[in-house]
Amino acid sequence: MYALQNLQSLAGIAVVLGICWLLSENRKRFPWKLAIGALAVQAILIGLFFGLGQGGGSQAFFDGVGAFVESIRSATQAGTAFVFGFLAGGPPPFALTDPKAAPFIFAFQVLPVILVICALSALLWHWKILKWITKLFGILFQKTMGLRGPPGLAAAATIFMGQIEGPIFIRTYLDKLTRSELFMLLAVGMSCVSGSTLVAYVTILQNAIPNAAAHVLTASLISAPAGILLARIMMPADPSEATEELDGGTDKTYDSSIDALIKGTGDGLNVVLNVGATLIVFVALAALANHILGAFPPVGGEPMSIERGLGAVFAPLAWCIGVPWGEAPVAGRLLGVKLVLTEFTAFIQLSGMTELSERTRILMTYALCGFANIASVGINVAGFGVLVPSRRAEVMGMVWKAMIAGFLATCLTASVVGLMPAGLIAGQ
Repeated sequence: MYALQNLQSLAGIAVVLGICWLLSENRKRFPWKLAIGALAVQAILIGLFFGLGQGGGSQAFFDGVGAFVESIRSATQAGTAFVFGFLAGGPPPFALTDPKAAPFIFAFQVLPVILVICALSALLWHWKILKWITKLFGILFQKTMGLRGPPGLAAAATIFMGQIEGPIFIRTYLDKLTRSELFMLLAVGMSCVSGSTLVAYVTILQNAIPNAAAHVLTASLISAPAGILLARIMMPADPSEATEELDGGTDKTYDSSIDALIKGTGDGLNVVLNVGATLIVFVALAALANHILGAFPPVGGEPMSIERGLGAVFAPLAWCIGVPWGEAPVAGRLLGVKLVLTEFTAFIQLSGMTELSERTRILMTYALCGFANIASVGINVAGFGVLVPSRRAEVMGMVWKAMIAGFLATCLTASVVGLMPAGLIAGQ
């Protein structure tokens, strides 16, 4: 059974690469070496994270990441409970029917985590810890995937800081990048997520996915090579690109640790407001669309809805990733929800789906862990319009294609995960 699902995942890799090849601007220049190298890097990283020997190395990794995430979550809850009281987990002013079941309120239990992580990231950057980690990843991308120094650094920074924050570190280079490099940054930005949202995802999934913290962290890290690969397939590297020294510079500086915490908190507040406002608007628009569709005659005994339509469209892709066909419509619906309503909404729905098997829930965690959605199109146009105004029209002309690359990159990552032995990914 698992062998058949592994073959499905192999088909998923072929399908994703095939779609990107069909959308390529130059189908004669398929980057075979990069494809082999990127997939190998993903497989190696998965093996390192989840297969650190049979003597408990992987479990130690799980425990360490889980403990860190739990410490961030509990510390954040202490702060939010102080400000918002029982709404954020403080003592309720009334008797609960089930004292063990504290009410889950997204605005008070998920969004505040983003504030804390943004402030902590700024502090770690000021202390040069995160800066050196980012540079190491930049060198890795430069040496293994043929990227020039500045775009390699920006791609690495995107993994930790986000789709707009990453390119800020090479702001002075953005007008000098080739069209292919600019497209690659857009695609990588939408294939990954930011460190500020990782813990929020774990908070949502911790009761639904075994070792949720380790899976979410791994998903974000290993989707970057997939985003680079698919971007290079859809828009091959310009022949004029030549190797140069890693010299990205940065506009992100802080005067002191306190300054880093204050500015990091301010940046986090912007992220929180954007996430909250985006969810309100897109969920509302989806509900409005479902009301309109509900006026049409039922199909198959059930009313029409966006979720049903997306499930039908993306079910074959979900099957290719490695999901059993009986679960593919539900998994396909999640892929569609992620694309239209953001990954937050998709993760919230995934956390409550008991009808999906553990393997499917793990695969969908990887497939959903990326910023590729309609809202991100606007975020990128606005962000790059500020960072490099002279190329705003160019960004607008390629951002939808970059969204497709980012969406398929996480599907490619899930397919690679699906190729792994069942016990390895389940942490057994």
